[in-house]
Amino acid sequence: MATGRTHRPATRSRGIPEATVARLPLYLRALTALSERSVPTVSSEELATAAGVNSAKLRKDFSYLGSYGTRGVGYDVEYLVYQISRELGLTQDWPVVIVGIGNLGAALANYGGFASRGFRVAALIDADPAMAGKPVAGMPVQHTDELERIISDNGVSIGVIATPAGAAQQVCERLVAAGVTSILNFAPTVLTVPDGVDVRKVDLSIELQILAFHEQRKAGEGAAAQAAMPPIARDSAVEAAADSVAASRKGPDGDVPAVMPA
Repeated sequence: MATGRTHRPATRSRGIPEATVARLPLYLRALTALSERSVPTVSSEELATAAGVNSAKLRKDFSYLGSYGTRGVGYDVEYLVYQISRELGLTQDWPVVIVGIGNLGAALANYGGFASRGFRVAALIDADPAMAGKPVAGMPVQHTDELERIISDNGVSIGVIATPAGAAQQVCERLVAAGVTSILNFAPTVLTVPDGVDVRKVDLSIELQILAFHEQRKAGEGAAAQAAMPPIARDSAVEAAADSVAASRKGPDGDVPAVMPA
């Protein structure tokens, strides 16, 4: 089986837009679930709903792959799984190293989905000498002194950084110098890389902050809607809420108990 350094995905040479590339894993996940249920074909509407996109966008994305489906039948699930896997480069073995085996790094190492999606964790690496040799997910952790040799011996082109922010840039530079050309960064910092090196950043705190923004906006819209209600309607709503609370506190004979149970 080929290793990660012998072949690159064909998406760029075929002119597939980055936005489409970012959606391909969503389609693949939905299609894989259908395949596991032995579903032979799927319509663009059904697949779009499962992937969380609109059907027009899905059809446009698939046109870049040369897949247009069959009117009245839909898309062949197994063929699409193969086609998208090939475009994403998942029909070959991609050895990956994870650098930084703290809580997050250990959780990534224990993730069982890598192998089924075309990725093989080749090594777990940490700077702490006390971690050297310690088994995590059935693999011994190796010291960062061995990083360059490990990358060379395993033909690694994808590195995962799960270190503290202060160490991430130095680790990144060592990975790149050793031949790694794609990096998945979990460290809460922005990495500087040369041309030809791809970086994908995963920052959980940023995602939570975005969710907080939406929660705040929804709360603001609710308050604005309440303020916009006519006084009579607003008073009626308050009275209805009070009646509902009173009803919930009535005892078995319909009376409100003097002291509510704790």
